[in-house]
Amino acid sequence: MRVYLFLLLVSAAVTFLATPAARLVARRFGAMTAVRQRDVHKDPTPRLGGVAMFAGVAVAMLIASRTKFLAPLFAESFQAWAILIAAGMICLLGALDDKWDLDWVTKLAGQALIAFFLAWQGVQLASLPIGGVTLLSPRSALILTAVVIIGCMNAVNFVDGLDGLASGVMAIGGGAFFLYAYILTRDSSSTDFSSLAALIAAVMIGACLGFLPHNFSKARIFMGDSGALLLGLLLSAATIAVTGQVDPAQLSTVDVFGQFLPILLPIGVMIVPLLDMVLAVIRRVGSGKSPFHADRMHLHHRLLEIGHSKVGAVLIMYLWTVVVCAILLAPVFFTRTIAVSVAVIGLLAAIVLTADPLSRIQALRARKGQHERR
Repeated sequence: MRVYLFLLLVSAAVTFLATPAARLVARRFGAMTAVRQRDVHKDPTPRLGGVAMFAGVAVAMLIASRTKFLAPLFAESFQAWAILIAAGMICLLGALDDKWDLDWVTKLAGQALIAFFLAWQGVQLASLPIGGVTLLSPRSALILTAVVIIGCMNAVNFVDGLDGLASGVMAIGGGAFFLYAYILTRDSSSTDFSSLAALIAAVMIGACLGFLPHNFSKARIFMGDSGALLLGLLLSAATIAVTGQVDPAQLSTVDVFGQFLPILLPIGVMIVPLLDMVLAVIRRVGSGKSPFHADRMHLHHRLLEIGHSKVGAVLIMYLWTVVVCAILLAPVFFTRTIAVSVAVIGLLAAIVLTADPLSRIQALRARKGQHERR
């Protein structure tokens, strides 16, 4: 655990220190986010935050490859290096989009090539963790893996609309995924706790935490596509790395539920981005538009419309990520009764705070008072 935490801190520190440089580069080369009608920010803001995040991830992974504890992950298989190379490629693609606003066809084609490269190098979803049953042919596994990676990348990109939103949500979700991956590894071996999934999750969390101070309200830099696509790729790679490699049935406390947890937990981690993406695609296709057509109806826009502040909307989406991850992880640590209690209390708290009835009543009274004075 100490090695993972050290690498998390390395990733966070490098990202934090590299972000001001990325901001200067973005300003010099014109990689700026203009103020559009659908945007929430008021001033043109530099992008390319993902470049600093990749620097943190790369430095942490290079150090990991030289540690005695994690070096076998890099020596015995090319998967770790493939993930790092793919992360660099997707960051470059995102940086090009941050600068020149590539059309969606070009971006999707680039994402597909990088996703297939990662799957071709062995980071591939070939089975479900239910008794290690292989469900796919090699060709089907390759295609499904690419689809999962592309979906995760675009889900994070869709939710990146408020200061600190994507980086905070991914840090919280990544923390839950890291904890689960570490538990699986620990319970599968009493001597070797090295895990590629845990490593990727740790350095991703570090990059998010290092970037967040520069990105939280009011943001001095945005992560841009270079960051959003990077985070989506890292989480999908960590998910694929853990799925099917360790039998969750070895966790006696979770019984049958634990066999599905490697599938459910990544969905829980990504619940906010995935829900936003699915609703956006349905909404846009239903109105006869491209699924990539931008609008002002994302989840964070809806929270702003019902009266939440920008910071409040971000915190609400943080809360939902925490609640969903807690519901999924609670059976690993607690009895069924306690796990159900956690789910009920968490959902009620999230619903009440999201609806925010007291603030609505106060706002209604204020409007009524203004009307009477007129």
